[in-house]
Amino acid sequence: MTEEAGSVASPAIGICAAVEKVSWGVWNGYEVTLAPRAYVRCVQKAGGLAIVLPPDEAAVEEPDLLLDRVDALMLAGGADIDPASYGAEPHPETKGTWPDRDAFELALARRALERDMPVLGICRGMQLLNVALGGTLVQHLPESLGAETHRTTAGTFSKHHIRLDPESLACTAAGVESFVVWSHHHQGVDGLGEGLRVTGWSAEDDLPEAIELPGKHFALGVVWHPEEDESSKVISALVEAAAA
Repeated sequence: MTEEAGSVASPAIGICAAVEKVSWGVWNGYEVTLAPRAYVRCVQKAGGLAIVLPPDEAAVEEPDLLLDRVDALMLAGGADIDPASYGAEPHPETKGTWPDRDAFELALARRALERDMPVLGICRGMQLLNVALGGTLVQHLPESLGAETHRTTAGTFSKHHIRLDPESLACTAAGVESFVVWSHHHQGVDGLGEGLRVTGWSAEDDLPEAIELPGKHFALGVVWHPEEDESSKVISALVEAAAA
């Protein structure tokens, strides 16, 4: 964050972009990098400057090329992570992976944590944060849970209750210990990454809903979607951490 003419500039929040094939107008199956506007709006509403970061091979080798230009990193939602990233074979329901996006975000996440930059992982981003620190994932939760609690219908968000450790960063960021969240995921944390701590759980099935890295300024992953909830304070907490 820079200071100009006696005033402090808005903190720049790097939002990792998804890679997808989309169709619009005369274009069909066109490959794009994108970020849902809800993330951008939440950052801007909190007083931050939203910078969308597309996968970049140069930054995989030298993450500081991008991290030097932002004050915090947001690992956004999106497609399943390639199981090869955590040494597993793909489940039949693991689909739509983009290994170049995974490599890019893993490099940025690891380096951002080394630098003690504020990092927030959302949904896939929480899972990636876990993988970045050596953790593994459950590739298809309905198989282990016996229910579609966390992704009931394609293209819509499910709602369910969670509880947070009252002494956690997750609780401080959210501002409440127990509430209803919006979610849409079929994968989750299995083996926990090095140093990480689970600080949030689904009320229905005890699935990990929040993880964090103690000792860091702000290193938090949430598997729900705070950008879809106008009352959520989680993204503004990231912007505040970046401003500090």
